[in-house]
Amino acid sequence: VIATLLVQNGTLQAGDVVVAGTAYGKLRAITDYKGKAVKKAGPSTPVAVMGMSDVPSAGDLFQVVASDKEARAIVAERIEEAKTQAQSKKKVSLEDLFANVQAGEAKDLNLIVKADVQGSLDPIITELNKLGQGEIGVKVLHAETGNIGNNDVMLASASKAIIIGFNVQADVDARRMAEKEGVDLRLYEIIYRMTEDIEKALKGMLTPDLVETHLGRAQVLQVFSASKFGKVAGCKVIEGELKRGAKVRVKRNADIVFEGDLSSLRREKEDVKEVRQGFECGVGFKNFNDILPGDILQCYIIEQS
Repeated sequence: VIATLLVQNGTLQAGDVVVAGTAYGKLRAITDYKGKAVKKAGPSTPVAVMGMSDVPSAGDLFQVVASDKEARAIVAERIEEAKTQAQSKKKVSLEDLFANVQAGEAKDLNLIVKADVQGSLDPIITELNKLGQGEIGVKVLHAETGNIGNNDVMLASASKAIIIGFNVQADVDARRMAEKEGVDLRLYEIIYRMTEDIEKALKGMLTPDLVETHLGRAQVLQVFSASKFGKVAGCKVIEGELKRGAKVRVKRNADIVFEGDLSSLRREKEDVKEVRQGFECGVGFKNFNDILPGDILQCYIIEQS
């Protein structure tokens, strides 16, 4: 596994045992931003390291510890803490709204609304203010234009609100935080479907829906053959991230030439779970070999909203 780290103080050296979040490992190699192998890295230096057990989450702080045993103990403790926190956080979702009201756990549906332009936001707020069933009220706590970010998720978590997005996206960090904090994040392109879902939730009739969540884009720089994987696309991630096992859409000019699974993802001959913006990687597809330089990959996941 290859992870990208930024040294903030001290010196990081090959052979150090590192802990970052719930990932750990003894560093087998360190490369600088040019891909050149280095023995050590000082403060304010971004590096790619090889030897971690997993890819750390963006924003995780890393530390050098004395031994692999100490690293395992720290990670085990953090995993237990995360489990305890997850169990204590009950997700507020549209599907559960009616049951929560019946149990006396909720009296209002709190919403945070994000839209692409003010011309969309105003009629959405007007429609939402019309909704409400009996003692159940609909409260728009915050509404503005723009994509969904970390601040929106933090506000939703603190106020037990649901985030509604219209013709906007949620960035990668915001989606991760929403999952961690148990925040229901729902995206729409048609206003009446948004209001219809909320009306059904207020009546206890809403069933889970599937939505597409955009992860990132990459451009194919070159194509080569590998005996194990077939055709492999050498790509550079130009937005967000690519994630192994996610869905991928291949666009050639204005045409979609393939939709399917991103079956393999490698960076510098190492299998990786994800590759973030600015890095190059090798991508393999399930049942697709007609990939060409210049093609654009759109990576996404289908999940229950």
